[in-house]
Amino acid sequence: MTGDAGTPQHRRPPRQSRTGTTSTGARKAASKSGRSRAREFALQALYQYLVGGNDAAAIDTFTRDLSGFHKADSAHYDALLHGCTEGAQQLDALIEPHLDRSWAEVSPIEHAVMWIGAYEFQHCLDVPWRVVINECIELAKEFGGTDGHKWVNGVLGALAPQLRAAEVAADKGGAPGAQPA
Repeated sequence: MTGDAGTPQHRRPPRQSRTGTTSTGARKAASKSGRSRAREFALQALYQYLVGGNDAAAIDTFTRDLSGFHKADSAHYDALLHGCTEGAQQLDALIEPHLDRSWAEVSPIEHAVMWIGAYEFQHCLDVPWRVVINECIELAKEFGGTDGHKWVNGVLGALAPQLRAAEVAADKGGAPGAQPA
């Protein structure tokens, strides 16, 4: 667009709305719950575990010293970090049938996010299955690759009926194991 004299007109970009999300669609820090923050710290710790092969206790000590950890739900963080590291093989075995690629092709962020989702499906029954998926999508959006959140959504969406059959069926309006007409 040019002005009267043929010079470009400079317009200010529109202001971002303050809806609680960033330009990527992830939630802003101020709108995050203690459990959401716990998932973020657990994701960072699990990334260190997967990439660096570091000891979970050493990672735990390091993570607790990070800025903002005091705002996280430390009990939930403990459950996620230690539950995922101790149950890594079992979590991988649950997730693997739903993958469309080998583990070598899965980014460590997406791997850790799926561990968190599978762990919460199994052990955090107070968190609705849809919330587990949404929280994992948020983690993948914020920390993962461009479209990683879509893939994580598909894998966890396929895993949910297996680990939360009654809850998923009730939420979708059917009985567990019922076949559509």
